Amino acid sequence: MLESIRKHTKWVMGLLFLLIIPSFVLVGIDRNYFGGGSPVVARVDGKDITQADWDNAHRMESDRIRAQSPGIDAKLLDSPQARYATLERLVRDRVLQVAAQKMHMLTSDARLARELQSIPQIAALKRSDGTLDAEAYRALAGSQGLTPEGLEARIRHDISVNQVMGSVMASAFAGSAESKLALDAIFQRREIQVARFNASTFVSKVTVTDADLDAYYKAHPAKFQQAEQAAVEYVVLDLDAVKAGITLNEDDLRTYYKENLNRLAGKEERRASHILIGVAKEAPGAEREKAKAKAQDLLAELRKAPGRFAELAKKESQDSGSAPVGGDLGFFGHGAMVKPFEDAVFALKKGDISDVVETDFGYHIIMLTDIKAPRQPSFDELRPSLEVELRQQQAQRKFAEVAETFANAVYEQPDSLQPVADKLKLKIHTAVGVTRTPAQAMQGALANPRFLEALFQPDSLQNKRNTEAVEIGTSMLAAGRVTAYQAAMTLPLDKARDQVRALYVADKSAELARQEGLAKLDAWKAAPDSAVGLSAVVTVSRDRLQDQPRVVVDSVLHAPVDKLPAWVGVDLASQGYAVVKVNRVVARDAVDDTKARMERQQYMQAWGAAEAQAYYELLKQRFKVQIKVPHPTAQSELQN
Repeated sequence: MLESIRKHTKWVMGLLFLLIIPSFVLVGIDRNYFGGGSPVVARVDGKDITQADWDNAHRMESDRIRAQSPGIDAKLLDSPQARYATLERLVRDRVLQVAAQKMHMLTSDARLARELQSIPQIAALKRSDGTLDAEAYRALAGSQGLTPEGLEARIRHDISVNQVMGSVMASAFAGSAESKLALDAIFQRREIQVARFNASTFVSKVTVTDADLDAYYKAHPAKFQQAEQAAVEYVVLDLDAVKAGITLNEDDLRTYYKENLNRLAGKEERRASHILIGVAKEAPGAEREKAKAKAQDLLAELRKAPGRFAELAKKESQDSGSAPVGGDLGFFGHGAMVKPFEDAVFALKKGDISDVVETDFGYHIIMLTDIKAPRQPSFDELRPSLEVELRQQQAQRKFAEVAETFANAVYEQPDSLQPVADKLKLKIHTAVGVTRTPAQAMQGALANPRFLEALFQPDSLQNKRNTEAVEIGTSMLAAGRVTAYQAAMTLPLDKARDQVRALYVADKSAELARQEGLAKLDAWKAAPDSAVGLSAVVTVSRDRLQDQPRVVVDSVLHAPVDKLPAWVGVDLASQGYAVVKVNRVVARDAVDDTKARMERQQYMQAWGAAEAQAYYELLKQRFKVQIKVPHPTAQSELQN
C-alpha cells in the first residue's frame, strides 16, 4: 500500500488536496495540521510545553553559553542532563509567569523607567541634557534581536516574575539565637567507634541450590528484564564531512592571503619616550591645572629644541622607571598602554612629539622614536593555515546546501543509507544493543534523545526505513535505520542463571551480615563491656566523614545522645551492616565575630533559598505541573 502511494505521489497529493481543503472551509484549520503534533513534554496550568518548545529553548540556551564560552565542549551542552535542566528552567519560567498573572503583579511605567535607568548600557545612552539617544537605544535593543518596545516588554515581564519569588526570599528571617542553634547543630561533632559486618565475609556461608535460584528468579522478574534493543546503522553529516568534500582553488587561496595578510602577519610595534608630570586622578582641580601648565611649558621648550627630549626627561619626568633612560619605554603594541596614551602614540610619525596627553597618571609628552613593522610571511609559509581557515569558512557557507541534499537523499531512498553515503562520501556507522534511552557508554548521535526517538518510531522499527535527518548538534545532522530489533523481554532462567546466582548470593550474604550485626547490637546494648572488634576512636561531623560512609555519619548525628554511650545500627544495604558506638558529643570550635557574621549571613541565604524552593513546589502543585520526561539520572540507574 505504502509503496503504491510512493509511486503515485502526484495523484495522491491531488486527491488529498480535494479532500482536505473543503474540511478547512467547513471546520476551520486546527493547529494540529501545522506543527501541532509535537509531543507534549510538560504541562503547566493546563498549558502544554511541547518538544518543539523544549528544543527551541535548549538551542537558545546553548547559543548563549557558546557566545559566552566559545571553547566549551559541544557534547556537554547536548547531554541528557543539560537538556533536562533546560526543560526544568522552562517549566519554572512558565510557573512564575502564571503566578505573576494570577496574583496581578503588574509592573508600573514608573517602576519600568527606574529599572531601565539602572541598566548601565542604557544609562550610558543619556545625552548631556538628560534625554535619551533614541537611535542608540534602538540599536541596543536590536543587538538582542528586539525592538525597543519588545525590550521593554521583556524587562516588564522579568520584573513581574521576579516579584513572585523575591517577596518570599525578602521575608525570610532568622535571628541570632536561631542561627547559632542551627549552626552549632550543623557543625557538631561526635566521637565514635565502628564495627563493620561486611557482606563479602559471609559469601562463603551462603549455600545455593537450583530450587533457591528458581524461587529467586520467579520472585524478582523485574531484575532480569532485557530492554528492547536494536542493531542500527547511521550516517552523520557535520562540518568535517563537508570540509572533506571541498577542493580549494589556488586563486581563491592567494586572494584570501592578500586580504588577510595584515591580520596574519602580526601586530605593528612602536617605540616611544615620554615625560610624565604626575598628578592623581582624584587630585583637586587646582593641583591638576598646575601639573598641566608645567607640562605645557615643557612642551613649548621641546618645540624649540626637540633634541633635548632625553635631557628633559631625565630631569623633569616623574616616571621613575623611564626617567633615568631619557623616558624610553621600549617597543610595545596595541593594548599595552592606557587608551589615551596608545591613541597618541599610534597617531604620530617617527620623530614627532605629541601635544600634552592626559591620562589617569597625569600629563604626558610623547616622542615616537621608532616603528617596527611586522614581518610579512610568504604565501608558502602561511599556506597550511590558509587552507584550514578557508576550508572552514567554505564549509560553513556550504553546509546548508549539503544539509538539504542529505535530508532529501535519506527520504527519497528510504531503504538504504548507502546512496547518501556514496553521494556525500560519508561513513556508515553500525551499533548493536541500542536502546530507546541514551546509555551512559554511548557517544555522538546515539547519545542524542531526538535521534533515538526517531530510530524507535514504528515506521523505522517495522519497515526498517531510514529516519528523517535529525539535528543532533550545531551544524550536525544524523539519519539512521534499524537493521534488527528485539522487543523487551524477561531473560529465560538458563540465560540469566549466572546473574541470578550472583544476585542471590549478594542478597543472602548481606542478609547474614545484617542478622549478625543486629545480634551484636542487641548484645552490646545489654552488656557494653562485651563489645569487641570496634575500630579506633574517630571524630566525625557533616563536613568530616573520616572515611566513613555518609549513611553512617548521618545516622550517628541523628541518634539521641541523652544517654551515653549510645549504640546505633546502620543498614549498609548490599554492603552489609554497621554497629556504631557514640562515645561523646564534641562541641564545635569557637569562631571569631567576623566568621560568625559570615556564617549567619550564609545561613540566612540558605534559609531564604529553602523557603523560596518550598514556595515554588507549592506553586507547582497549585498549577498542576506535570513533567512527562523521565529524569536522565533515573534512566541511567535503571540501565545500570
